Amino acid sequence: MELFELIAEMMSFAFLRRAVIVGLLVSLCAALLGVSLVLKRYAMIGTGLSHVGFVAMAITIALDLGDLSIALNLPIVALAAFFLLRLNENSKINGDSAVAMVSASSLAIGVIITDRTVGMSLHVCSAMFGSIFAISQTDLWVSVVLSIAVVTLFVLFYKQLFAVTYDESFAKATGTKAQVYKSLLALLTAITVVLGMRMMGALLISSLIIFPALSAMRVCKSFLSVVIASAFISVSCFFVGMVISYGFDLPAGASIVSVNLALFLLFSSLAFVRKGGA
Repeated sequence: MELFELIAEMMSFAFLRRAVIVGLLVSLCAALLGVSLVLKRYAMIGTGLSHVGFVAMAITIALDLGDLSIALNLPIVALAAFFLLRLNENSKINGDSAVAMVSASSLAIGVIITDRTVGMSLHVCSAMFGSIFAISQTDLWVSVVLSIAVVTLFVLFYKQLFAVTYDESFAKATGTKAQVYKSLLALLTAITVVLGMRMMGALLISSLIIFPALSAMRVCKSFLSVVIASAFISVSCFFVGMVISYGFDLPAGASIVSVNLALFLLFSSLAFVRKGGA
């Protein structure tokens, strides 16, 4: 089957159209935020938040509140984002240890809730690894609105987020309210994680934050060029991953992560060759 015929066939299904639209938007948001998170060494916060999201998702599954999942999950994950940010700054527990502690605890609590309610079934597999079938029409519209809000806020406060990312001490000295914009970054990350979990699952959503930024950093130097390249890489890898998933009947989340990994290895090789030839 020709590639364009395969894509046309894939897009003829309503649930796949919803998955592609939501996935492209989430990939864009994750890529924009991922650059700042990686440079600030907050990348693993995405993993911690996704595991907190698993607890929230387990609660909504247990209470059969699927239509309200995003509305219920978002406040919980947002509070966790602020908690991790504060813990990372003011606690004697270092950042990696704090994220690991929250991640392991959240997974344990989520598994217990699921086991005692609906049982360890397909619900758990869907929550952990994502499912394109889980994206409803309501999820689509909510995701569109929230994704537009995330991108808009990122663009509006781009200079402040850049200042906080590049040199927080200098940003504070020039009057930038660093704590406010770090909190904004945490909130936008929480929104992105909640939106992406339906498709990518708790274990894979952080890859959308980390891989595109790292790939872009292998070939670009300035902050703006890395952000633009990361966004392009993220949405491209998502779409290619979806096509591969449909064409070869593979899990969507795993296919998307695999494409991101392949591109990261390619760009790393090109950077190594270019550095060696310099």
